[in-house]
Amino acid sequence: MNTAYYIGIDIGGTKILAAVATPEGRILARAKRKTLPPDPARAADPLALAQRIAQTAQDALAKAGLDAGAIRAAGVGAPGPTNIHTGRVLNAVNLPGWQEGFDLGPVLSEMLGLPVLVDNDVNVGLLGEATYGATRDFDDVVGLFVGTGLGGAILLGGRLRRGFRWGAGEVGHTYLYWPGKKPREIEKVASRGAISKKLAKAVRQGKSPIVAELLAQRKDDRITSGVIRRALAAGDPVTRKAVAQAQEALAVLIASITNFLDPQAFVLGGGLVESLGEPFLEPIRERARALMFVRERVEEVQILPASLGDDAGVLGGVALAIEQTRP
Repeated sequence: MNTAYYIGIDIGGTKILAAVATPEGRILARAKRKTLPPDPARAADPLALAQRIAQTAQDALAKAGLDAGAIRAAGVGAPGPTNIHTGRVLNAVNLPGWQEGFDLGPVLSEMLGLPVLVDNDVNVGLLGEATYGATRDFDDVVGLFVGTGLGGAILLGGRLRRGFRWGAGEVGHTYLYWPGKKPREIEKVASRGAISKKLAKAVRQGKSPIVAELLAQRKDDRITSGVIRRALAAGDPVTRKAVAQAQEALAVLIASITNFLDPQAFVLGGGLVESLGEPFLEPIRERARALMFVRERVEEVQILPASLGDDAGVLGGVALAIEQTRP
């Protein structure tokens, strides 16, 4: 019996990752390239980006020593709400030319000559962790991915809850509200992007010389997860306060979701969680459990770090392709 192979593709704001893998999650080969073409005139062309995605998949195929005929299907994680039945990305705010929607599935299917299934990238990341990673032993899981924003996804009864408008799981857009104040989204506090903005403002105002020195050493003004980690280690008070606010917001969010859905587990991923590790997670764990309404077996609500790293997206794509082509 011939082995079935699948391609998983993860489209990020800065890079495209592709991998060829078996149904068991064994990766044969990987490939990557920058998301946008270097030519600004082509960067806004959706078809130019689709061609780069297809080429990345073909590169992975070549590295694996296979051709498209050996692939049963490809699964893609796209940065925006997606209709999985049609393969249309409804709105990808960080990709030029995709803000009004793009029929990625059909276009890639024609380019690659095989079935292509597309879903929101956070759904795909959670599917990867639930199938091959940290939460494969649980049926009810919420994924929280802390990056430029705060992405979320929901798995109930072993199946992704996508919503009738393909918008389920967008927990980063949960609103925080106090009377007399304008509501704001929780990702404006609980994300790497939010922390970076606070630190950048502090640097401009001369209130965070430690972060300013770290940026000078890098010769780069980007406040990455690594910069935040080093600023914490150096005892920068502005960084400590911003990270503590993010931890509190995430703990409140996790407790609120638990009171509403009562899932078995949460899996937290993204660059900030990977960079800061357990010292970031443990206070969230303790605070979230303290806020949960039902006290019975509260310690059994698992709050786990993602385990697949960059492979979560590509292996989630494999899992998506298997899920959507299963007889």
